[in-house]
Amino acid sequence: MITNTEIEKRGNQFPNHIVDFKQENDKLFFTTHNGVILELTILRDSAIRFRFATEHVFEPDFSYALSDDVNLGYNELEVKEEIPEYVITTSKVKVYVRKADLKIQIEDLEGTVILEDELGFHWEENYDYGGNIVKMGKVSHSGESYYGMGDKASHTNLKGKRVNNWVTDSYAYGKDQEPLYKSIPFYVGLKESIAYGIFFDNSFSTYFDFAHEKRNVTSFWADGGEMNYYFFYGPKMSQVVEAYTDLTGVPELPPLWALGFHQSKWSYFPEKKVKNIASTFRKMKIPCDAIYLDIDYMEGFRCFTWDNKRFPNPKKMIEELEEDGFKTITMIDPGIKIDPDYWVYQQAMDNGFFCRRADGPHFKGKVWPGECKFPDFTDPEVRDWWAGLYKEMIADLGVHGVWNDMNEPAVMEVPTKTANLDVRHDYDGHPCSHRKAHNVYGMQMVRATYNGVKKFMFPKRPFVLTRAAYAGTQRYCATWTGDNVATWEHLWIANVQMQRMCMSGYSFVGSDIGGFAEQPNGELFARWIQLAVFHPFCRVHSSGDHGDQEPWSFGDEITDITRNYIELRYQLLPYLYTMFYKYIKSGMPMLQSLVFYDQEDTQTHFRTDEFLFGEQILVCPVQEPNAQGRRMYVPRGKWYNYWTEEVVEGGVEKWVAADIQKIPMFIKEGSMIPKYPVQQYVGEKEITELAIDVYFKEGIEISEVYEDQQDGYDYKKGRYSLRRFRLRGKENELIIQQFKDGNFITPYERIKLTFHGLPFQIGVVELDNEQVDPKDIKLNGNNSIEVSKDFTELHLVGK
Repeated sequence: MITNTEIEKRGNQFPNHIVDFKQENDKLFFTTHNGVILELTILRDSAIRFRFATEHVFEPDFSYALSDDVNLGYNELEVKEEIPEYVITTSKVKVYVRKADLKIQIEDLEGTVILEDELGFHWEENYDYGGNIVKMGKVSHSGESYYGMGDKASHTNLKGKRVNNWVTDSYAYGKDQEPLYKSIPFYVGLKESIAYGIFFDNSFSTYFDFAHEKRNVTSFWADGGEMNYYFFYGPKMSQVVEAYTDLTGVPELPPLWALGFHQSKWSYFPEKKVKNIASTFRKMKIPCDAIYLDIDYMEGFRCFTWDNKRFPNPKKMIEELEEDGFKTITMIDPGIKIDPDYWVYQQAMDNGFFCRRADGPHFKGKVWPGECKFPDFTDPEVRDWWAGLYKEMIADLGVHGVWNDMNEPAVMEVPTKTANLDVRHDYDGHPCSHRKAHNVYGMQMVRATYNGVKKFMFPKRPFVLTRAAYAGTQRYCATWTGDNVATWEHLWIANVQMQRMCMSGYSFVGSDIGGFAEQPNGELFARWIQLAVFHPFCRVHSSGDHGDQEPWSFGDEITDITRNYIELRYQLLPYLYTMFYKYIKSGMPMLQSLVFYDQEDTQTHFRTDEFLFGEQILVCPVQEPNAQGRRMYVPRGKWYNYWTEEVVEGGVEKWVAADIQKIPMFIKEGSMIPKYPVQQYVGEKEITELAIDVYFKEGIEISEVYEDQQDGYDYKKGRYSLRRFRLRGKENELIIQQFKDGNFITPYERIKLTFHGLPFQIGVVELDNEQVDPKDIKLNGNNSIEVSKDFTELHLVGK
């Protein structure tokens, strides 16, 4: 007799009724009759982790996403068992766990439903690979909106979209294309002006459906692993993003030069070409701090080598570039050429550092050098070895930063564009296949790079750049959005990508200015520069196949525009540096979408173009050719047009003139915007005076200026200067108070205050409660005065 031995495929399975409950301090365990366990952990009063196991067994609890410096602890926790459900109450929310089916509902303390299960947790056995496909279904309410999710080339509001997180080399990607280079499975929900967040910490391929398939359902699922997600309660979007960023971490402060303008191309070679590019920047007086060397500096694309014909003396070249104010950044890829005479390859072979297939042979794939093998960066020993490889490049030759590319990992001439799914990984002692490790591979490579660069750059700060990333990669490096295209559509895409990345905890981000693929015309390049100088990372990078893309490549008019905007970025460096300080201090995104800035104004919920650079400068790029202006939404409040100083009452959409010379730009009333003099590179000039533009407001506004030595680690020992200004304007007077923290002594002695919109003629000036002679402060009409940097109170009274 022949028996049918095919395994029965049972489809979706669901938890049934709870049969056991226990509490261990901040952890609550609910077990169902059919073997599902919910581990509910109270991280903070407003942050709760939900973790589900099937068949009574949890996987080892390990994640690359989480920071070592998470703020934990709650003020209140009460658990009650009632007839239909368990009720867990903190000082911020109530969580209901239904006894019949383990479904969850979360309310605020006023009883407003924030998040509720639709199908809730369910799973499907994965018969091809083993384990489960884990799924979660939530109710999507009318008017609910969704933001975040990292690097997505889609509208900032993801309502009605479906996205996939599978880190992918996506050359010349298009609008709404999925997936792209990064996996950041975190979103912010906004329901009835109440914000919450969900972080699905699962490194397998994950999927999110934001009311796409069913208009009343938002769901997320993964091809393997656990259903493990974190809930963050706002009610403000800023509180949600700050809580997520606290969980996954922030970077160190970068050296100030890393926030300057950078120039790159695939590729600048030989040495003579690199020096020519550098000298042209200086000759044309266009500020620039860094030049990048793409793969063609290597010998046959072998990492950690130099082509001796193209670069006969790299140490000398790097030193000469540095004397002229240029930092040198080199690219390193993960693919190691198979070559027994190549020392990096031989070391990895001798130590067993390369990834292997399921049955034992090394994984091989074609990349730029030809056939390559790939180190397993999820192995701590491999990461230590990789970090050590940077000694010659950084410590001996003097390279200033490293750029990790192709680290998805990208593999050529295979349909999947990456490693085979059966490739094995150590995963820090939790062995697994590439299905689980793929999304973190690039993250762990750049983590190793960061450790090496930091070690050999000390006592200077490291600068590292990555293309591939998983949630938490922001702890190690800056990033950019990969191989975009020189089109107006991609200018729009770059704008939304930056906003989305910043809202997803990853603020040190930029795009390839002008587009990587194809060739922009001068107008597109100018408009892209106008946008990109307001991005935290600012770099031109392009394919060598499509012509030149330096600032002077498009004629005198565009060169002048480009120079003017790069100079503006250098003037705003103290403002930008302060933005970065706030980001690492509290998790505040460096760029804010309008909905983040004012979530209660429903007009902001579907806006993509306008954004806040920091907290006080409103920017709206021009994204169409031949435009002489555009319509834009000015958020609520009063704003000064940067170019005309006209004061605009917000909460309206309006036409703003903006010919090729201008980008619509507004300053929040009451702001005090710090500026440095224009420099050709950071450190060219000693800062002898801090300039501050003061925009009058009838009312109170707080502004800050953070400064330190611009590099090194003394700032961690208190050697920083944080100036906090409290501006209070009245009909006929203005009071500015300064509160100082930190023991760094700034090189300048004076602050020059330039006033905008002052509604009165200055009659009396009091400095620290003493009336001063206008001559002593160089009073220039209503416009500017100079005061000691250490003043505590400035009082201006009208005539």
